[in-house]
Amino acid sequence: MSKVLKPATKKKQDASAQSGVQESVAAIIADIRERGDAAVRHYSEKFDSWSPESFRLSEHDIDRHLSQVPAQVIEDIEFAQKQVRDFAQQQRDSMLDLETETLPGVRLGQRHIPIAASGAYVPGGRYPLTASAHMTVVTAKVAGVSRVMACTPPIRGEVPVATVAAMHLAGADEIYLLGGVQAVVAMALGTETIPRVDLIAGPGNAYVAEAKRQLFGSVGIDLFAGPTETLVIADASADPFVVAVDLLSQAEHGPDSPAVLITTSEDVARAVLQHVERILPGMPTQDMAGPAWQDHGEVHVVDDLEQAYALADDFASEHVQVLTAQPREALEKMRNYGALFLGEGTCVSYGDKVIGTNHVLPTRGAARYTGGLWVGKYLKTVTYQQVDDASTSAELGRVCGRASRVELFEGHARSGDVRAAKYAGDPLTWAPERMSEWPAQDSL
Repeated sequence: MSKVLKPATKKKQDASAQSGVQESVAAIIADIRERGDAAVRHYSEKFDSWSPESFRLSEHDIDRHLSQVPAQVIEDIEFAQKQVRDFAQQQRDSMLDLETETLPGVRLGQRHIPIAASGAYVPGGRYPLTASAHMTVVTAKVAGVSRVMACTPPIRGEVPVATVAAMHLAGADEIYLLGGVQAVVAMALGTETIPRVDLIAGPGNAYVAEAKRQLFGSVGIDLFAGPTETLVIADASADPFVVAVDLLSQAEHGPDSPAVLITTSEDVARAVLQHVERILPGMPTQDMAGPAWQDHGEVHVVDDLEQAYALADDFASEHVQVLTAQPREALEKMRNYGALFLGEGTCVSYGDKVIGTNHVLPTRGAARYTGGLWVGKYLKTVTYQQVDDASTSAELGRVCGRASRVELFEGHARSGDVRAAKYAGDPLTWAPERMSEWPAQDSL
């Protein structure tokens, strides 16, 4: 059994609001598809009051902006990017090309080929998310993407110099001061001055997420993203103050960000609620964290950790923090999460900013069927095949002919027949005149 000490008061997004987002995004996509650069400039002026001579930053622009960034910020960016780069390289090294001989003379292989060009969307607005540059640019470069284009919006008419520094240090080949739907559409479709990319990655607001959804197919995307989610699993050993701080740390992402506690201890649950009530009013980001906690925060008390893991799997949360006596148990007990954060020594904020795993993760239950952004997302795993043994090709041809005719694919069957005839002398009933031209072959 379980007890809900704090239920969420809002569960679903208003359908009319979502419909309005969809219609607005569709109109912008159609306009940029039709008018290209002129439309991109129009929407940048409309939404960001930003219309420079060129949206792309020159090398001189980048150097000038970097000179404005404090040395400590540069050092911290470089530290975080090294963590991301090192882990991404380990991921890449684990992905091996292979070739195997499955039958005599039958060689089947697999290769991992980087996409040619990717787009990195780095959000701005209230929060200049420099860490998103680490996740979307560094990871693409480790994968071997030869051209990485990075976009970020101006913030109230100013250049977010720390974000520019992060994109540049991450290895972006092109940096554009351009945000919102117009940036996503320009990257996806291309314009007169902005070359298109093959895949777009990075978080954004509801309009950016909707643009990626509508453009999927014309361009690849990392995943369908919604508001940031966090879930904490705690037992009686957990420090309620730490739990409260960690829940609110993710609630500040936005007023629609769910923060959920599942615990086996009612004492811990009630203490967490008290700490939240004391901490929340003094948070500088209370205007975001407050509505998120009030409308989407939940506290569940369950009988044991088995129930806690099962309930957490039902949520399939983006972030799952495990504050229990034996946190690594969750690795075996759980299956639905974007990322696990095990033990009090770590926290979701580490994953967001500095630890090295990617913070672009599935939301809205998508963790049931996908993981987050990783180096493999920028690689196409492709296969190849070669048959260089005549007798094996002939035997495959016979099987192919029979299997194809079961499915009424006569053309497919004849491709198999030709090999059986040419390499083994089988009769070619539908083209007997060719038989004299093909003496049986022992080898290719």
